[in-house]
Amino acid sequence: MKIVIAPDSFKESLSAPQVAAAIAHGWAAVFPQAELCLRPMADGGEGTVDAVLAATGGERRELQVRGPLGTPVMAHWGWLADATAVIEMAAASGLHWVPREQRDATVTSSYGTGELIRAALDAGAQRIILGLGGSATNDGGAGLLQALGVRFLDSHGRELVAGGGALAGLDQLDLSGLDARLLNVQVDVAADVDNPLCGPRGASAIFGPQKGASSAQVKVLDAALGRLARIVAGTLGEDFSEFPGVGAAGGLGFAAKAFLRAGFRPGIELVAELSGLAEALVGADLVITGEGQLDAQSLHGKTPVGVARMAQAAGVPVIALAGSLGEGYQRMYRVGIEAAFSLAPGPISLEQACATASEELQARTTDIARVWHMAQQVRV
Repeated sequence: MKIVIAPDSFKESLSAPQVAAAIAHGWAAVFPQAELCLRPMADGGEGTVDAVLAATGGERRELQVRGPLGTPVMAHWGWLADATAVIEMAAASGLHWVPREQRDATVTSSYGTGELIRAALDAGAQRIILGLGGSATNDGGAGLLQALGVRFLDSHGRELVAGGGALAGLDQLDLSGLDARLLNVQVDVAADVDNPLCGPRGASAIFGPQKGASSAQVKVLDAALGRLARIVAGTLGEDFSEFPGVGAAGGLGFAAKAFLRAGFRPGIELVAELSGLAEALVGADLVITGEGQLDAQSLHGKTPVGVARMAQAAGVPVIALAGSLGEGYQRMYRVGIEAAFSLAPGPISLEQACATASEELQARTTDIARVWHMAQQVRV
């Protein structure tokens, strides 16, 4: 019996490797001789580095960088044996680094993410996987580019201060200091959204409010990103602002596309490729996946659906576990998930659910394994 265990993290509770380990423990309680293939997953946001390293045996590295508010934070990134660097922008520029009362999307910067890329270049990276998600920023990737040598200047030739709001005063770009090593590196962006840079579906309108932007600030930020797009187009001779996904992570996708020549792929596809999920599915009897909440929104690039589609193509059934099942979760049955189960044993608070997630994952998996065992006996 071969069981593939490929969950995402349960946010604010367990990492993807921890979720996978808990599921494995629960299954082994019934089938101790089963072959368990643990392939922790992620969709490009928080937890991407840990998921890839758990599957590949890569090296976790740490670096003190400039956080979203300019204060030092300790960020991590991953290094693989084939000279691939795995970076998630949330590690350096994530919303979790900004206290709720200090959230202001007009001033936060992606500079620290650029510092991680520079560290990868210093290490000799030939490929960079850049996961977008969980950002605190709305600066169009200006901070990232500043860390890599680009100067953002106003009409008097003065450098702009950090943050998306300052881009309203942008007059010209000085690319003379842009790190030349980027020309020899393949950059792949892992993102699960297809938003353009500006407009009603752009970075500011869709993601700005969750980063502390008021309705008035959303308008200011959208106009500032529009100005950035026009000046970049005039400088590079090409307009990248409508490319699907450049609005991800407060427009950091725009900087990656325009200046790093990045390719864009769904995060789950990239993580699955790095972790060897397709190979693990060969000969498998069952896949168990999951994430913190499953609902209709999970259809849009989230891990369980990405895993289910790959499993369906391989002819392997899928069961999903979630902290909670939201409205419309049944739609996932159309993409290969055979059944989905909530962990909550009854009415409990979110704090209780997070605290007991590992135990409940084990218990629910054991229940599923017992049903699987019973079904095998019936078939015999």
